[in-house]
Amino acid sequence: MEKRNYYFDNAKFILIFLVVFGHLIQSYIDSNSFFSALYKLLYTFHMPAFILISGFFAKGIYEKGYLKKITKKLIIPYIIFQIIYSIFYYILYSKSMLKIDILNPHWSLWFLISLFCWNIMLIAFNKLKPIYAVSLALLIGLIVGYVDWISNFLSLSRTFVFFPFFIVGYYLKKEHFKLLSQSRTKIMMAGTIIIVALVIFVFPELDEKWLLGSKPYSYLETFSAIGLIKRMGVYTINFLMIAGFFAFVPKRKFFFTKLGRNTLYVYLLHGFIIRAFRGSSIESYVYDSKTLFILLFISLLLTFLLSSKIVITATQPIIELKWSRWKKSFSRFKESFSEPRGQNE
Repeated sequence: MEKRNYYFDNAKFILIFLVVFGHLIQSYIDSNSFFSALYKLLYTFHMPAFILISGFFAKGIYEKGYLKKITKKLIIPYIIFQIIYSIFYYILYSKSMLKIDILNPHWSLWFLISLFCWNIMLIAFNKLKPIYAVSLALLIGLIVGYVDWISNFLSLSRTFVFFPFFIVGYYLKKEHFKLLSQSRTKIMMAGTIIIVALVIFVFPELDEKWLLGSKPYSYLETFSAIGLIKRMGVYTINFLMIAGFFAFVPKRKFFFTKLGRNTLYVYLLHGFIIRAFRGSSIESYVYDSKTLFILLFISLLLTFLLSSKIVITATQPIIELKWSRWKKSFSRFKESFSEPRGQNE
């Protein structure tokens, strides 16, 4: 049982690291073909895999107080960070007027509101047989591309487009992940990953926006009639790459394993650093693919930093709405200055 916990913690840490890395290299995808292809490769699986894990751990949907718990965990932090990001952008970009729009999530905050919606949708979809629930989710994800007004508003587009990954994750069991780690399966998955990577690198025409799930077909295609076929192809690549990723996630405990529990902190906080980086003088120092290892190191450093105890303790009140780490740190501080028992006896 412990090893399986290590497995999922490892997966979450690796995925959040890739999220940070993907956002960091986004600055260069228009000017560097290598970074563009690498960016597309990452986006074929890292967020879908993250969403699938979220669905896997949503099995307590019918437990008492579950909805109250996810509302506190997702919606309240969403509102708080939506306001904070609005102020941050106002200062960073020297805007003339501060505008706070709760209904249009800033950048990466879409995940919080979509995750809340997926949990709510699960209550209805779970009444269906798994095959029907997954099929319906896929059908909605395909059809919603024809609805032009559904985009960033309340993250509706991503909510419907990415919901199939969430509900598939909900129905998966640990045994399914164990099957992926078998040697024969790993060989197949390695071949799949190589083929997808080669296609993306050799044929760079694929618009990365197809992987973001945030736009209607009319925005992505001149002839939106073929949008459904293209999204079907993207779904196929997504699920193949997700399987490939989980096939190679390590099962044993590493020095970073425990940090996999703190992915929400990294997700919410890294945006401030990435946004400040974009357009800054530091960004211009990265000019070609030779700096790939520098960007990998920076991404890893940020992931470790933002999931560290000191950052979590400092930000827990606005992310989890708790003071437990503050209280624990204060107690330790008091104990360190208290006199040992019997010293003056």
